[in-house]
Amino acid sequence: MGITYIDGVARGPTGIERYVHFLIDSGATYSLLPSFTWQEIGLEPKRKQSFRLTDGTVIQRSISECFVSLPQGDTHTPVILGEPGDEALLGVVTFEELGLVFHPFSRTLQPMRMMLA
Repeated sequence: MGITYIDGVARGPTGIERYVHFLIDSGATYSLLPSFTWQEIGLEPKRKQSFRLTDGTVIQRSISECFVSLPQGDTHTPVILGEPGDEALLGVVTFEELGLVFHPFSRTLQPMRMMLA
């Protein structure tokens, strides 16, 4: 199984931006920002959400929102506010907001076939 990363920028409500090296995780619903990143860009918790890890453990994390810029585009997206030791993840909601889908064979983000029906 390959590991795929993408470089991006996260921007908070104050306009402060930070470079982020995201692990593309097609199994994660929301993107996650490490604690030092979300604190530096001035995010504040808006709500809490429970998440199930791959081993079945259920954890709770705070959720906020920020602006994410990737080479494929920019979007406003919900993000999990990571705790010390958490790695930056790019989740499905963020790349689908950009009209992208993860291609498992090439391990790249590709344009999604958009439907309007």
